[in-house]
Amino acid sequence: MTDPQIALLMLGLFIFAVFLGFPIAFTLMAVGIGFGYYAYFDARRMFRSFDRLEEGASIWERWTTWFDGFLQNRVFDLFINQTFTVMSNEVLTAVPLFLFMGYIVERANIVDRLFSTLNIASKNVPGSMGVAALITCALFATATGIVGAVVTLMGLLALPAMLKARYDESFAAGIICAGGTLGILIPPSIMLIVYAAASNVSIVRLYAGALIPGLFLVGLYLIYIVGRSILQPSAAPRPEPGEVEEVSTGRLLWMILTSFLPLAVLIFAVLGSILFGLATPTEAASIGALGGMALAVIYRAMTWQRLRESVYLTVRTTAMVCWLFVGSYIFSSVFSYLGGEEVISEFVQSLDLSPLTFLICAQLIIFLLGWPLEWSEIIIIFVPIFLPLLAFFEIDPLFFGVLVALNLQTSFLTPPMAMSAYYLKGIAPPEVRLTMIFRGCMPFLLCVFLAMALVYIWPGSVFYLPDQIYGN
Repeated sequence: MTDPQIALLMLGLFIFAVFLGFPIAFTLMAVGIGFGYYAYFDARRMFRSFDRLEEGASIWERWTTWFDGFLQNRVFDLFINQTFTVMSNEVLTAVPLFLFMGYIVERANIVDRLFSTLNIASKNVPGSMGVAALITCALFATATGIVGAVVTLMGLLALPAMLKARYDESFAAGIICAGGTLGILIPPSIMLIVYAAASNVSIVRLYAGALIPGLFLVGLYLIYIVGRSILQPSAAPRPEPGEVEEVSTGRLLWMILTSFLPLAVLIFAVLGSILFGLATPTEAASIGALGGMALAVIYRAMTWQRLRESVYLTVRTTAMVCWLFVGSYIFSSVFSYLGGEEVISEFVQSLDLSPLTFLICAQLIIFLLGWPLEWSEIIIIFVPIFLPLLAFFEIDPLFFGVLVALNLQTSFLTPPMAMSAYYLKGIAPPEVRLTMIFRGCMPFLLCVFLAMALVYIWPGSVFYLPDQIYGN
């Protein structure tokens, strides 16, 4: 077999192992090191110590010399260098800080106040409780970026309230599942940090570019919720007298001041300091982590147990992301060294695709990968396969990254591995079946596809803010 054929065998073996259920990070490292040992094998370099052995050397000396030569393969140097590169990456330093901010805010007991306030403030809007739930999800998801935490907490808080208000079960479930995924798109998003590290795109430009498309998607969700509430009132009945607490204007303003405003200020302080160049993403993430702790103290939710849980979850998730990067870098380095990237690039270029066709095919592949895989695995492992082809098709990596971020909303909503649906089912009442949740997610999937089409039709939605703030 030629080296490129071995590279394709390497890719196929990895995909096969993933579908068997092996841990992805360690599978990447194992396959990368295994095939890399073959790729970098150099007998003269590795076993030259035998030249210095005397003729009467003992068996032990010969075995230790052989073992030392076995470890002289350059793939082990690659493993050490790539591990150091990932662990010292300044962009990835922001990941644990944003995660810590999210876990602290999750435990600050602010979400229940925020939902209650928004529910009262929007009571005259069709589908008011659904609107309140989506806006709460969007704000909370933006502050945390942790889909499972948002869906679970909102499922415990908002879903029972909507079911009690006679909302259609699938409609209510779809709102929470779709709203909970917004944190991986709207800045400050951890997913965008990971994409920036994988593609070498400026994270501040990526944040600015994703802001308008993210708001697009929130707007489409709101239009669907309000529109369905008007066209099908039985799906989201208007609140009857006494169902929503009557409060004075002054009281409502105070509720907004103490629930909505603090979280909004925290988000805008972090995002604004990044976008306007007042702080690097890492510095802004530090501010966000400190602000999250301050909110927890203000709301009297800071305890040693909650702080300990937040630190533990932060370390666990950060380790997962970093080792995924290490495995991906080793795998991609060996794959490229064997000529795999060149084979794929030549094959795609030989198809004579237009930029639009290439974009559609790439996004379709990412959409299908979202069924069995999580967003982190798609971004770190498979998106880099497409990145070298972007220059050939004259596609900006910033534009491609925003489309990918929109597309990955679907990975949480499409069966059979719709993680948002499973998060919600885990805490939903028994009468809310999994099929109902899947059915409720389908209209929001259409909203995602529509948002992607709008972004392609109007690319200025991605480039306007970066160009205005940072120039062309």
